[in-house]
Amino acid sequence: MALQVVLSSVLDWMDVHTLLLFVFVFLLISDHLRNRSPKNFPPGPWALPFVGNLFNTDAKQPHIHLTELAKRYGNIFSLHLGGVRTVVVSTYSLVKEVVQGSAFTDRPDCPVHRGINDCQGMVLSSGYSWKQQRRFTISTLRNFGVGKSSLESRILEEFTFLHQAMLEKKEKPFDAHFLVNNAVSNIICSVVFGRRFEYDDEKFLLMLKRISKALQLQGGMWAQAYNSFPFIMKRLPGPHKEMFSYYRQVCDFLRGEIAHHQKDWDPSTPRNFIDCYLSEIEKRRDDPEAGFHEEGLCYCMLDLFVAGTETTSTTLLWAFLYMMKHPDIQEKVRAEIDRVIGQSRQPTMADRANMPYTDAVIHEVQRMGNIVPLNLPRKTNKDTTLGGYFIPKGTLVIANLTSVLFDEEEWKSPNSFDPGHFLNSDGQFVKTAAFLPFSAGKYLMSKNWVCLLPYSNSG
Repeated sequence: MALQVVLSSVLDWMDVHTLLLFVFVFLLISDHLRNRSPKNFPPGPWALPFVGNLFNTDAKQPHIHLTELAKRYGNIFSLHLGGVRTVVVSTYSLVKEVVQGSAFTDRPDCPVHRGINDCQGMVLSSGYSWKQQRRFTISTLRNFGVGKSSLESRILEEFTFLHQAMLEKKEKPFDAHFLVNNAVSNIICSVVFGRRFEYDDEKFLLMLKRISKALQLQGGMWAQAYNSFPFIMKRLPGPHKEMFSYYRQVCDFLRGEIAHHQKDWDPSTPRNFIDCYLSEIEKRRDDPEAGFHEEGLCYCMLDLFVAGTETTSTTLLWAFLYMMKHPDIQEKVRAEIDRVIGQSRQPTMADRANMPYTDAVIHEVQRMGNIVPLNLPRKTNKDTTLGGYFIPKGTLVIANLTSVLFDEEEWKSPNSFDPGHFLNSDGQFVKTAAFLPFSAGKYLMSKNWVCLLPYSNSG
């Protein structure tokens, strides 16, 4: 009797473990079949079952890790990030083909993006909605002076406030990050809100800090894990929850601005971007697919602040650093400014044509600063080929902009800060085709969104 009980227990144990083993093998085979690469697909490192290459990539410096992988597997290689088939592209010719090719215009429906803004707005949307949002935004920004000389007065006014704030530090050490960030954001605010904020405005400073923290978390491992396993990550605590919380709080701030404008909004006299968008909402009531509604306005404003503030302020901070590191170059810039502008007036964009060395220095700052090391992921909208490889529809494609900005075949000394990269033998400014600090193609916003000269005729 006792033997029968023991045998029964053993059989029950074996049945449970056999079932678990069967389920595991079934899932393993399913994962292999689902992630099996098609014929003539780009090569890449071996991927673990279920998680792929997710945990053997460097989340802190992914662009450097991807550049090293390109040396091993070629300028077009593949990764499996969770269950997402991904292709990484390096070198100027291939990156240009991706960012300008019609087959690579879709944006992936990433869980992180959906959690931030439901893939709305201007940067993370795609298709018809993206085209309508982009067309309206660029047209409206131009009407308010972006890309034109009429924006200069706002830039110069804000520089006056920034200059005064720096003078108040009385040559004591200080962190310029949020001071510069605030100044750049105020130029955006002047177009979007129709007003600026004081540098000690706690609510506005808090919004800028939340944007900065959210972007840091968005580039980390937890966000990658969320994209690969959203069902699991939604139920786990971690930094990804903080990221979504920061974005929600930023959007709450922006919604408050929208509500404030709605109180005295007059469609006949638009004062700023918000007013124009509110009018567009009324015009597009019968076209819901275009995405013009109050939430769309909120997310579009978020895109403008993230794209306009971080890139410009980071460029300026890199400029400060490189000028301190290269006093000889700083002195040449100062000499050119004194010669062209002098000490009696502020600089204008019209001076740019007469300041080739300063122009070259600014471009070299953007190249070496590598502000946007990886382009926002794209998704193929049809089967296509790239560099002789087959890329099926729905593949995630990442353009490694770092590989372009530091390509030894494109730059004389890619790892050195050298304004000569943008000067010809006569000392005149020459823009190199491989200069892609913020990507290129249809998804790139106007390069003149925020134009700031990092130096002036002030001390």
